[in-house]
Amino acid sequence: MPRRRACSPTHLDGPQIAALRRALLAWYRRHARDLPWRRTRDPYRIWLAEILAQQTRVETAIPYYERFLAALPTLADLAAAPLERVLGLWAGCGYYARARNLHRAAQTIMSAHGGRLPTTAADWAALPGVGRYTAGAIASIAFGERAAVVDGNVKRVLARLLGIHEPIDAPATVARLWTVAARLVPPQAPGDFNQAMMELGARVCTPRRPACDACPLAPLCRARAAGVQADLPRRRARATVPEVHAVAAAITRRGTVLLCQRPAHGLLGSLWTLPGTHVGPGALNPRAETSAAPHDGPQLLRSHLHAHFGLNIMTSAALGTVRHDFSHRRLRLHVYAAEVRGPVRARSDGNPLRCVWVPAAELDALPCATVDRRAFKLFVARHRKPGGRH
Repeated sequence: MPRRRACSPTHLDGPQIAALRRALLAWYRRHARDLPWRRTRDPYRIWLAEILAQQTRVETAIPYYERFLAALPTLADLAAAPLERVLGLWAGCGYYARARNLHRAAQTIMSAHGGRLPTTAADWAALPGVGRYTAGAIASIAFGERAAVVDGNVKRVLARLLGIHEPIDAPATVARLWTVAARLVPPQAPGDFNQAMMELGARVCTPRRPACDACPLAPLCRARAAGVQADLPRRRARATVPEVHAVAAAITRRGTVLLCQRPAHGLLGSLWTLPGTHVGPGALNPRAETSAAPHDGPQLLRSHLHAHFGLNIMTSAALGTVRHDFSHRRLRLHVYAAEVRGPVRARSDGNPLRCVWVPAAELDALPCATVDRRAFKLFVARHRKPGGRH
Protein backbone atom coordinates (compact mmCIF):
# COMPACT_ATOMS: atom_id res chain seq x y z
CA MET A 1 0.00 0.00 0.00
CA PRO A 2 1.27 3.54 -0.70
CA ARG A 3 2.38 5.45 2.34
CA ARG A 4 0.09 8.26 3.47
CA ARG A 5 1.67 11.67 2.91
CA ALA A 6 2.20 13.66 6.07
CA CYS A 7 0.36 16.97 6.36
CA SER A 8 2.38 19.96 5.21
CA PRO A 9 2.61 23.00 7.53
CA THR A 10 -0.15 24.75 5.58
CA HIS A 11 -2.48 21.80 5.17
CA LEU A 12 -5.70 20.99 6.99
CA ASP A 13 -7.73 17.96 5.99
CA GLY A 14 -11.45 17.97 5.24
CA PRO A 15 -12.71 17.06 8.72
CA GLN A 16 -10.42 19.66 10.29
CA ILE A 17 -11.70 22.36 7.95
CA ALA A 18 -15.29 21.42 8.70
CA ALA A 19 -14.62 21.55 12.44
CA LEU A 20 -12.85 24.89 12.08
CA ARG A 21 -15.77 26.42 10.18
CA ARG A 22 -18.35 25.22 12.70
CA ALA A 23 -16.39 26.38 15.72
CA LEU A 24 -15.46 29.75 14.31
CA LEU A 25 -18.94 30.65 13.03
CA ALA A 26 -20.57 29.57 16.30
CA TRP A 27 -18.10 31.72 18.25
CA TYR A 28 -18.65 34.71 15.94
CA ARG A 29 -22.41 34.56 16.22
CA ARG A 30 -22.13 34.65 20.01
CA HIS A 31 -19.33 37.18 20.41
CA ALA A 32 -19.23 39.49 17.35
CA ARG A 33 -19.09 43.19 18.15
CA ASP A 34 -22.14 45.22 17.20
CA LEU A 35 -20.53 47.47 14.57
CA PRO A 36 -22.69 49.81 12.46
CA TRP A 37 -21.60 48.30 9.13
CA ARG A 38 -22.56 44.83 10.35
CA ARG A 39 -26.20 45.89 10.48
CA THR A 40 -26.44 46.28 6.71
CA ARG A 41 -25.81 44.51 3.43
CA ASP A 42 -25.66 47.80 1.52
CA PRO A 43 -22.46 47.45 -0.56
CA TYR A 44 -21.81 51.21 -0.51
CA ARG A 45 -21.75 51.24 3.30
CA ILE A 46 -19.69 48.06 3.50
CA TRP A 47 -17.22 49.48 0.98
CA LEU A 48 -16.86 52.69 2.98
CA ALA A 49 -16.34 50.71 6.20
CA GLU A 50 -13.66 48.51 4.64
CA ILE A 51 -11.75 51.50 3.27
CA LEU A 52 -11.97 53.34 6.58
CA ALA A 53 -10.90 50.31 8.59
CA GLN A 54 -7.67 49.95 6.63
CA GLN A 55 -4.84 51.20 8.87
CA THR A 56 -7.39 52.63 11.32
CA ARG A 57 -8.64 51.17 14.60
CA VAL A 58 -12.30 50.18 14.56
CA GLU A 59 -13.07 52.47 17.50
CA THR A 60 -11.57 55.38 15.57
CA ALA A 61 -13.29 54.49 12.30
CA ILE A 62 -16.86 54.42 13.68
CA PRO A 63 -17.39 58.20 14.12
CA TYR A 64 -15.84 58.86 10.70
CA TYR A 65 -18.15 56.26 9.16
CA GLU A 66 -21.23 57.81 10.74
CA ARG A 67 -20.21 61.38 9.90
CA PHE A 68 -19.37 60.46 6.30
CA LEU A 69 -22.70 58.72 5.71
CA ALA A 70 -24.65 61.57 7.31
CA ALA A 71 -23.08 63.93 4.77
CA LEU A 72 -22.90 61.59 1.74
CA PRO A 73 -25.49 58.83 2.27
CA THR A 74 -25.40 57.39 -1.26
CA LEU A 75 -22.92 56.55 -3.98
CA ALA A 76 -24.34 59.34 -6.13
CA ASP A 77 -23.80 61.84 -3.31
CA LEU A 78 -20.16 60.78 -2.99
CA ALA A 79 -19.51 60.95 -6.73
CA ALA A 80 -21.07 64.42 -7.01
CA ALA A 81 -19.28 65.88 -3.98
CA PRO A 82 -16.20 68.08 -4.52
CA LEU A 83 -12.99 66.31 -3.55
CA GLU A 84 -12.30 68.96 -0.94
CA ARG A 85 -15.55 68.07 0.85
CA VAL A 86 -14.63 64.38 0.84
CA LEU A 87 -11.19 65.18 2.23
CA GLY A 88 -12.75 67.40 4.86
CA LEU A 89 -14.94 64.54 6.07
CA TRP A 90 -11.84 62.33 6.14
CA ALA A 91 -9.64 64.88 7.93
CA GLY A 92 -7.78 63.36 10.86
CA CYS A 93 -8.20 59.76 9.72
CA GLY A 94 -4.92 59.70 7.81
CA TYR A 95 -3.79 57.90 4.65
CA TYR A 96 -5.69 60.38 2.49
CA ALA A 97 -5.09 58.43 -0.72
CA ARG A 98 -7.91 56.18 0.55
CA ALA A 99 -10.37 59.09 0.39
CA ARG A 100 -9.15 60.26 -3.01
CA ASN A 101 -9.45 56.75 -4.45
CA LEU A 102 -12.88 56.27 -2.87
CA HIS A 103 -14.05 59.45 -4.56
CA ARG A 104 -12.48 58.56 -7.90
CA ALA A 105 -13.96 55.04 -7.81
CA ALA A 106 -17.43 56.43 -7.07
CA GLN A 107 -17.17 58.73 -10.08
CA THR A 108 -16.02 55.80 -12.23
CA ILE A 109 -19.00 53.69 -11.14
CA MET A 110 -21.42 56.53 -11.91
CA SER A 111 -19.92 57.43 -15.29
CA ALA A 112 -18.84 54.05 -16.66
CA HIS A 113 -21.29 51.66 -14.99
CA GLY A 114 -24.48 53.69 -14.70
CA GLY A 115 -24.23 53.84 -10.91
CA ARG A 116 -24.38 50.05 -10.55
CA LEU A 117 -21.99 48.80 -7.89
CA PRO A 118 -19.94 45.70 -8.74
CA THR A 119 -21.11 42.35 -7.41
CA THR A 120 -17.94 40.24 -7.76
CA ALA A 121 -14.51 40.47 -6.20
CA ALA A 122 -12.90 40.61 -9.64
CA ASP A 123 -14.96 43.65 -10.64
CA TRP A 124 -14.38 45.40 -7.33
CA ALA A 125 -10.62 44.89 -7.66
CA ALA A 126 -10.68 46.82 -10.97
CA LEU A 127 -11.66 50.03 -9.15
CA PRO A 128 -9.14 52.61 -7.86
CA GLY A 129 -7.98 51.90 -4.33
CA VAL A 130 -9.66 48.48 -4.08
CA GLY A 131 -7.14 45.72 -3.54
CA ARG A 132 -7.55 42.00 -3.26
CA TYR A 133 -8.48 42.07 0.42
CA THR A 134 -11.08 44.84 0.10
CA ALA A 135 -12.60 43.26 -3.01
CA GLY A 136 -12.98 39.91 -1.25
CA ALA A 137 -14.46 41.50 1.86
CA ILE A 138 -17.12 43.47 -0.01
CA ALA A 139 -18.04 40.62 -2.37
CA SER A 140 -18.35 38.06 0.41
CA ILE A 141 -20.19 40.26 2.93
CA ALA A 142 -22.52 42.15 0.60
CA PHE A 143 -23.06 39.57 -2.15
CA GLY A 144 -22.26 36.18 -0.60
CA GLU A 145 -19.40 35.38 -2.98
CA ARG A 146 -17.02 32.68 -1.77
CA ALA A 147 -14.03 35.03 -1.81
CA ALA A 148 -11.16 34.98 0.68
CA VAL A 149 -9.73 37.85 2.71
CA VAL A 150 -6.21 38.11 4.09
CA ASP A 151 -5.42 41.13 6.25
CA GLY A 152 -3.04 41.48 9.18
CA ASN A 153 -5.44 39.77 11.58
CA VAL A 154 -6.04 36.82 9.26
CA LYS A 155 -2.32 36.42 8.61
CA ARG A 156 -1.68 36.18 12.34
CA VAL A 157 -4.48 33.66 12.91
CA LEU A 158 -3.34 31.43 10.06
CA ALA A 159 0.35 31.64 10.99
CA ARG A 160 -0.40 30.39 14.50
CA LEU A 161 -3.09 27.94 13.48
CA LEU A 162 -0.80 26.26 10.93
CA GLY A 163 2.51 26.78 12.71
CA ILE A 164 4.05 28.87 9.93
CA HIS A 165 7.53 30.01 10.93
CA GLU A 166 8.43 31.77 7.69
CA PRO A 167 7.99 35.58 7.70
CA ILE A 168 4.37 36.38 6.96
CA ASP A 169 5.35 39.47 4.95
CA ALA A 170 7.49 37.46 2.53
CA PRO A 171 5.78 37.22 -0.90
CA ALA A 172 5.93 33.41 -0.97
CA THR A 173 4.31 33.16 2.46
CA VAL A 174 1.62 35.69 1.54
CA ALA A 175 0.75 33.60 -1.52
CA ARG A 176 0.47 30.47 0.64
CA LEU A 177 -1.79 32.26 3.12
CA TRP A 178 -4.14 33.37 0.35
CA THR A 179 -4.32 29.80 -0.91
CA VAL A 180 -5.15 28.48 2.55
CA ALA A 181 -7.68 31.26 3.23
CA ALA A 182 -9.49 30.52 -0.04
CA ARG A 183 -9.77 26.85 0.90
CA LEU A 184 -11.17 27.61 4.32
CA VAL A 185 -14.00 29.93 3.22
CA PRO A 186 -17.27 27.96 3.24
CA PRO A 187 -19.81 28.15 0.43
CA GLN A 188 -22.47 29.20 2.94
CA ALA A 189 -22.11 32.45 4.91
CA PRO A 190 -18.68 33.37 3.47
CA GLY A 191 -19.07 36.95 4.66
CA ASP A 192 -19.69 35.89 8.25
CA PHE A 193 -16.75 33.51 8.09
CA ASN A 194 -14.38 36.20 6.81
CA GLN A 195 -15.54 38.64 9.46
CA ALA A 196 -15.12 35.92 12.07
CA MET A 197 -11.50 35.36 11.06
CA MET A 198 -10.79 39.08 11.32
CA GLU A 199 -12.69 39.38 14.60
CA LEU A 200 -10.75 36.48 16.08
CA GLY A 201 -7.47 38.14 15.21
CA ALA A 202 -8.58 41.50 16.57
CA ARG A 203 -9.95 40.28 19.89
CA VAL A 204 -8.53 36.83 20.77
CA CYS A 205 -5.52 35.92 18.63
CA THR A 206 -3.94 39.29 19.35
CA PRO A 207 -0.34 40.28 18.54
CA ARG A 208 0.69 40.11 22.20
CA ARG A 209 -0.66 37.73 24.84
CA PRO A 210 -3.17 35.83 22.69
CA ALA A 211 -6.13 34.61 24.74
CA CYS A 212 -5.75 30.96 23.74
CA ASP A 213 -8.07 29.74 26.50
CA ALA A 214 -10.93 31.69 24.88
CA CYS A 215 -10.11 30.70 21.31
CA PRO A 216 -12.58 28.44 19.49
CA LEU A 217 -9.75 27.14 17.29
CA ALA A 218 -7.42 26.22 20.14
CA PRO A 219 -7.81 22.42 19.62
CA LEU A 220 -6.56 22.83 16.04
CA CYS A 221 -3.82 25.38 16.70
CA ARG A 222 -0.32 24.04 16.02
CA ALA A 223 1.46 27.01 17.56
CA ARG A 224 -0.41 26.53 20.83
CA ALA A 225 0.31 22.81 20.81
CA ALA A 226 4.02 23.57 20.42
CA GLY A 227 3.93 26.41 22.96
CA VAL A 228 5.21 28.97 20.41
CA GLN A 229 2.10 31.12 19.93
CA ALA A 230 3.87 34.14 21.46
CA ASP A 231 6.71 33.77 18.94
CA LEU A 232 4.48 33.75 15.85
CA PRO A 233 3.98 35.27 13.42
CA ARG A 234 7.44 36.30 12.31
CA ARG A 235 8.31 39.15 10.00
CA ARG A 236 11.30 40.15 7.95
CA ALA A 237 13.70 42.62 9.51
CA ARG A 238 12.57 46.15 8.80
CA ALA A 239 14.81 48.76 7.29
CA THR A 240 15.69 51.73 9.47
CA VAL A 241 13.18 54.54 9.03
CA PRO A 242 15.03 57.77 8.15
CA GLU A 243 14.44 61.01 10.00
CA VAL A 244 13.81 64.06 7.83
CA HIS A 245 13.42 67.71 8.69
CA ALA A 246 11.21 70.41 7.19
CA VAL A 247 10.53 74.07 7.86
CA ALA A 248 7.20 75.88 7.54
CA ALA A 249 6.02 79.45 7.97
CA ALA A 250 2.88 80.60 9.76
CA ILE A 251 2.50 83.80 7.72
CA THR A 252 -0.07 86.15 9.24
CA ARG A 253 -1.91 89.23 8.09
CA ARG A 254 -4.68 90.98 10.01
CA GLY A 255 -5.87 87.90 11.89
CA THR A 256 -5.52 85.49 8.98
CA VAL A 257 -2.86 82.91 8.09
CA LEU A 258 -1.65 82.00 4.60
CA LEU A 259 -2.29 78.40 3.57
CA CYS A 260 -1.42 76.58 0.35
CA GLN A 261 -3.11 73.55 -1.17
CA ARG A 262 -0.86 70.61 -1.96
CA PRO A 263 -0.83 69.23 -5.51
CA ALA A 264 -3.63 66.75 -6.21
CA HIS A 265 -1.26 63.83 -6.71
CA GLY A 266 1.30 62.45 -4.29
CA LEU A 267 1.50 62.22 -0.52
CA LEU A 268 -1.25 64.19 1.23
CA GLY A 269 -2.56 65.39 -2.14
CA SER A 270 -5.10 68.27 -2.20
CA LEU A 271 -4.77 68.91 1.55
CA TRP A 272 -4.01 72.33 2.99
CA THR A 273 -0.68 73.16 4.58
CA LEU A 274 1.53 75.97 5.76
CA PRO A 275 4.00 76.99 3.04
CA GLY A 276 7.43 75.46 3.57
CA THR A 277 9.96 72.97 2.37
CA HIS A 278 11.86 69.84 3.26
CA VAL A 279 15.44 70.32 4.29
CA GLY A 280 18.23 68.53 2.47
CA PRO A 281 21.02 66.57 4.20
CA GLY A 282 23.40 68.82 6.07
CA ALA A 283 21.19 71.90 5.79
CA LEU A 284 20.39 71.91 9.49
CA ASN A 285 22.79 72.35 12.33
CA PRO A 286 23.81 68.73 13.07
CA ARG A 287 24.36 69.59 16.72
CA ALA A 288 20.90 71.06 17.22
CA GLU A 289 18.44 68.91 19.11
CA THR A 290 15.51 67.73 17.00
CA SER A 291 13.05 69.44 19.34
CA ALA A 292 14.70 72.81 18.76
CA ALA A 293 14.38 75.02 15.70
CA PRO A 294 17.41 74.87 13.36
CA HIS A 295 19.59 77.95 13.43
CA ASP A 296 19.37 78.39 9.64
CA GLY A 297 15.65 77.61 9.33
CA PRO A 298 14.53 81.23 8.80
CA GLN A 299 16.98 81.75 5.95
CA LEU A 300 15.97 78.45 4.32
CA LEU A 301 12.34 79.52 4.49
CA ARG A 302 12.96 83.00 3.08
CA SER A 303 15.00 81.65 0.17
CA HIS A 304 12.62 78.82 -0.67
CA LEU A 305 9.39 80.79 -0.41
CA HIS A 306 10.77 83.63 -2.52
CA ALA A 307 12.09 81.28 -5.22
CA HIS A 308 9.17 78.87 -5.43
CA PHE A 309 6.15 80.72 -4.09
CA GLY A 310 6.91 84.32 -4.99
CA LEU A 311 6.70 85.35 -1.34
CA ASN A 312 8.87 87.87 0.45
CA ILE A 313 8.64 87.10 4.16
CA MET A 314 10.14 88.23 7.43
CA THR A 315 10.39 85.50 10.05
CA SER A 316 10.28 86.11 13.78
CA ALA A 317 9.91 83.55 16.56
CA ALA A 318 10.25 79.79 16.27
CA LEU A 319 6.81 78.49 17.29
CA GLY A 320 7.94 74.93 17.94
CA THR A 321 8.51 71.55 16.34
CA VAL A 322 5.92 68.99 15.28
CA ARG A 323 7.01 65.36 15.25
CA HIS A 324 5.11 62.93 13.07
CA ASP A 325 5.92 59.35 12.08
CA PHE A 326 4.88 58.20 8.62
CA SER A 327 5.28 54.58 7.57
CA HIS A 328 8.41 55.39 5.58
CA ARG A 329 9.98 58.28 7.49
CA ARG A 330 9.99 60.31 10.70
CA LEU A 331 9.27 63.97 10.09
CA ARG A 332 10.42 66.86 12.27
CA LEU A 333 8.58 69.99 11.14
CA HIS A 334 9.99 73.27 12.51
CA VAL A 335 7.38 76.05 12.44
CA TYR A 336 8.15 79.79 12.41
CA ALA A 337 5.97 82.85 12.77
CA ALA A 338 6.31 85.16 9.78
CA GLU A 339 4.85 88.16 8.00
CA VAL A 340 4.66 88.71 4.25
CA ARG A 341 6.11 91.77 2.55
CA GLY A 342 4.34 92.85 -0.61
CA PRO A 343 1.68 91.00 -2.62
CA VAL A 344 1.15 87.23 -2.63
CA ARG A 345 1.68 85.79 -6.09
CA ALA A 346 0.06 82.34 -6.24
CA ARG A 347 2.64 80.33 -8.12
CA SER A 348 5.02 77.40 -7.58
CA ASP A 349 7.86 76.82 -10.02
CA GLY A 350 5.82 78.56 -12.72
CA ASN A 351 2.68 76.50 -12.07
CA PRO A 352 -0.50 77.86 -10.47
CA LEU A 353 -0.73 77.16 -6.77
CA ARG A 354 -3.80 77.89 -4.70
CA CYS A 355 -2.91 80.07 -1.73
CA VAL A 356 -5.56 81.69 0.46
CA TRP A 357 -5.73 83.80 3.59
CA VAL A 358 -7.76 81.90 6.18
CA PRO A 359 -9.09 83.32 9.47
CA ALA A 360 -7.46 81.54 12.38
CA ALA A 361 -10.88 80.49 13.69
CA GLU A 362 -11.57 78.55 10.48
CA LEU A 363 -8.43 76.40 10.42
CA ASP A 364 -10.18 73.41 11.98
CA ALA A 365 -12.72 73.27 9.16
CA LEU A 366 -10.16 72.73 6.40
CA PRO A 367 -9.06 69.28 5.15
CA CYS A 368 -5.55 68.99 6.52
CA ALA A 369 -3.15 66.22 7.41
CA THR A 370 -2.57 65.50 11.09
CA VAL A 371 0.95 66.94 10.94
CA ASP A 372 -0.37 70.23 9.51
CA ARG A 373 -3.22 70.42 12.00
CA ARG A 374 -0.70 70.11 14.82
CA ALA A 375 1.38 72.85 13.21
CA PHE A 376 -1.72 75.07 13.13
CA LYS A 377 -2.19 74.46 16.85
CA LEU A 378 1.28 75.87 17.50
CA PHE A 379 0.25 79.03 15.69
CA VAL A 380 -3.13 79.28 17.46
CA ALA A 381 -1.55 78.68 20.88
CA ARG A 382 0.95 81.46 20.24
CA HIS A 383 -1.76 83.93 19.28
CA ARG A 384 -3.84 83.11 22.33
CA LYS A 385 -1.05 83.88 24.76
CA PRO A 386 -1.23 87.19 26.64
CA GLY A 387 0.51 89.75 24.49
CA GLY A 388 0.27 87.53 21.40
CA ARG A 389 -0.77 89.03 18.09
CA HIS A 390 -4.42 88.71 16.96
